[in-house]
Amino acid sequence: MNMVGDSSSGGMSSVQEPLIKQKHSTENYSVLAAIPPFLFPALGAFLFGYEIGATSCATLSIKSPTLSGISWYNLSSVDIGIFTSCSHHGALIGSIVAFNVADIIGRRKELITAAFLYLVGAIVTATAPVFPVLITGRVVYGIGLGLTMHAAPMYIAETAPSQIRGRMISLNEFSTVFGMVGGYGIGSLWITVVSGWRYMYATVIPIPVIMAIGMCWLPASPRWLLLRSIQGKGDVERLQEAAIKSLCRLRGSASVDSATEQVNEILAELSSVGEDKKATIGELFQGKCLKALTIAGGLVLFQQITGQPSVLYYAPSILQTAGFSAATDATRISILLGLLKLVMTGVAIVVIDKLGRRPLLLGGVSGMVISLFLLGSYYIFSDNVPAVAVAALLLYVGCYQLSFGPISWLMMSEIFPLKLRGRGISIAVLVNFGTNALVTFAFSPVKELLGAGVLFCGFGVICVLSLFFIYFIVPETKGLTLEEIEAKCL
Repeated sequence: MNMVGDSSSGGMSSVQEPLIKQKHSTENYSVLAAIPPFLFPALGAFLFGYEIGATSCATLSIKSPTLSGISWYNLSSVDIGIFTSCSHHGALIGSIVAFNVADIIGRRKELITAAFLYLVGAIVTATAPVFPVLITGRVVYGIGLGLTMHAAPMYIAETAPSQIRGRMISLNEFSTVFGMVGGYGIGSLWITVVSGWRYMYATVIPIPVIMAIGMCWLPASPRWLLLRSIQGKGDVERLQEAAIKSLCRLRGSASVDSATEQVNEILAELSSVGEDKKATIGELFQGKCLKALTIAGGLVLFQQITGQPSVLYYAPSILQTAGFSAATDATRISILLGLLKLVMTGVAIVVIDKLGRRPLLLGGVSGMVISLFLLGSYYIFSDNVPAVAVAALLLYVGCYQLSFGPISWLMMSEIFPLKLRGRGISIAVLVNFGTNALVTFAFSPVKELLGAGVLFCGFGVICVLSLFFIYFIVPETKGLTLEEIEAKCL
């Protein structure tokens, strides 16, 4: 008789595991039907990436005495730190909100709310007459960002067929990178125009409208519907029928005959791992949920404290110190960085469901270690060779997109047990944006205090520590259903 771990203690229980070890019915799906459940949530990720690219350019535009178009352009390094990081403070608020309401309203409604906040935030930011209003708009945008990066990978993970789940969630990261490239590109067009920073943020306004319309059209996550069903939070028969209809829409005509069977399998597996029991907040810090939180939280923590937000937000400034004196030159080099991220994310998408998560993490992070020490050495020993800094940045960006970039979000979305997935992911997102905001805010003053060389070498040391975490803690989830991950990896 197969056994599964007890969810609260991490020990063994006598609960039978009826379907985890048996062959599942084939998850038939139509490629055309699988695109919208990824596409519309991914627009939120696009807006996240766009904000990164546009803000890196806007920091140069808004400080210019001649091109800012404002009287309060003389911003201190602390003001710039607040400007670049406040959207992530908003994301922290969004993560806290998600912790309390995500499992009540569902992933779909959370994404609709995020789209509305994106729209309001972009409008306020683009039209801000004074610095406090600008910051307010960025915070509102950031709240939408926090809700999106909580709900989008979760919605995609719960709706995508297991055969392509890694690829689809990695495509969500591809959307983030695509948005980043778009932000750099639009920023380079407006950076020489008076009040160009306003146009950088205004350009994106139609996207959240499209996102909201698309999410209104898509169905609710079938797994969320089934969770509410087995926990008695609504009419059981109606919720299960809604889950079957949702699955048929998400998979297309190819799944009509097997949808009912798949729903029954998911229900049985959820019951076998204890998802029918009411979740408590305390369970997040016990047994398998604590292990999932350690894995997800650790990955997103190391994703940020190994220098990623610093490299992205301050890429133009870094490149200017490396010898690219004109702001437009530095911004255009940033576009090349974004294109490299796009290409390497594409490589990760192709191989992630073949090679697995762990090999890409270990290989990519090893490359990041080399690049960070190379970048630090450039600033300490050989700052008369700008090509060294550019090569190190390119290596860092490429390796990051093979590892932490897509895989942290992927693991975060698939590792938590369903009944605590909403709250677990909200904590992981809170860790992500909290550390992102801290690193982004602190980078400029710490760089002035210690120097860029020491700072990047420090990031390299942290990166080495992350390799030990990945090797000893992070499991392989390739090819497993979400229910199998809960049974076998936690």
